[in-house]
Amino acid sequence: MALSPLDDFPIHQTSQVMRHVATSDRNFYDRYYFNCHAATDELMLIIGVGQYPNLGVTDAFACVRTQRLHRVVRASRELGADRMNTEIGPFRVEVIEGLKRLRVLLEPNEHGLSFDLTWEGTIPATLEPRHFVRWQERVMFDSVRMAQTGRWSGNIRIGEEEIAVTPDRWQGTRDRSWGVRPVGEPEPPGIQSKNPGTFYWLYAPMQFDDHAILCIIQEDEKGRRVLEEATRVWSDGREEEYLGRPEYQPVYAPGTRDVVEAVIGFSPPGGKPFEVRARPILPVHLMVGTGYGLEPDWKHGMYQGPDPVVQGVTYTLPDDAARMWGMVDAVGRFEYDGQVGHGLYEYWALGPHPTFT
Repeated sequence: MALSPLDDFPIHQTSQVMRHVATSDRNFYDRYYFNCHAATDELMLIIGVGQYPNLGVTDAFACVRTQRLHRVVRASRELGADRMNTEIGPFRVEVIEGLKRLRVLLEPNEHGLSFDLTWEGTIPATLEPRHFVRWQERVMFDSVRMAQTGRWSGNIRIGEEEIAVTPDRWQGTRDRSWGVRPVGEPEPPGIQSKNPGTFYWLYAPMQFDDHAILCIIQEDEKGRRVLEEATRVWSDGREEEYLGRPEYQPVYAPGTRDVVEAVIGFSPPGGKPFEVRARPILPVHLMVGTGYGLEPDWKHGMYQGPDPVVQGVTYTLPDDAARMWGMVDAVGRFEYDGQVGHGLYEYWALGPHPTFT
């Protein structure tokens, strides 16, 4: 039970040192997620930094998408005793003001992507519903997440191009999640192989001038709700407004499960129902190169050896379009009641679902 700097703060939740979490489940994780865009189809940057205390690993990735480029830089190292140390090779996250301002860095490296960015939230950080899923008696998901919309300042460098990032143009969403979900090396499937393999998902945090709408929909293979969220959060700190059960009507490109547009309906109790028209304008295939599950040799929490590892992966489009599948994180355009906003349009329609015949 080795001590770490965190143990000097009065924040203990269990009779353990702070480096040890309350569960021995191998799949416990603690993760930052950020995205950055200019509300256009020119560029989207996605950043993730995670710790996996029961696997003894911490890792990070950054993925930039332009019209013709999908570039990933990723890094991994042993976690060690100090969970306050977020440095992973050239990556680092600094909390300047909790729940409000953070700095995210990818130092210059040989892989042609670097940045120094500061985040400032435009709404209060908002706790989302607990995500709990049990498959064949095994708890597979048991996590919580906070979400926030915000704006960026700093710079991004792609190859030889330097991009100035100013808060009048550059915005995004972020989340912090922690708990249990599948990570690390594959486990023997056993009875879990009987699961239908459905992941029908929409995650849409939307930023408007003076508020945000946070929406989540997850359904199983029979169309039953596993998780949902629908709330309006005001930038001036007014109380969150519950928007009822969200209803999702996507339109897919013929012969695919690629969303071209969608309508998301909200029915606030005692209020006027309304619809948000959504359109993904720059898709990023989040699972390609980042560790979310497609590459067998690089998954979140997978041990890469005793020494720090830094890698780069670059694909060009449309040449490598066949590689681009799985979860999509897109710059989204959202419109309702004469208001236009932007944010994240994250979706995946995997496996059987009543929508598909």
